[in-house]
Amino acid sequence: MRKEELVQGLIDILENEDVNENTPFRELDEWDSLAALSTISMVDDEFGVTINNKDLRSVETVGELYDMIVSRVK
Repeated sequence: MRKEELVQGLIDILENEDVNENTPFRELDEWDSLAALSTISMVDDEFGVTINNKDLRSVETVGELYDMIVSRVK
């Protein structure tokens, strides 16, 4: 899994081309409960890693989310 894939997935979900690894994604105007559910689903489908809403709240940036996902890859 590459960080660019996660960034692109979040760009698609949030419909915001300005997302990058340093983006505090939960602070974006586009971030809402549907975006959170879509992100959880995308991470599971694309990377085979299960995360939940608590996990999303525990990270600030896209890069931190990526690091968490990588740490859970089996």
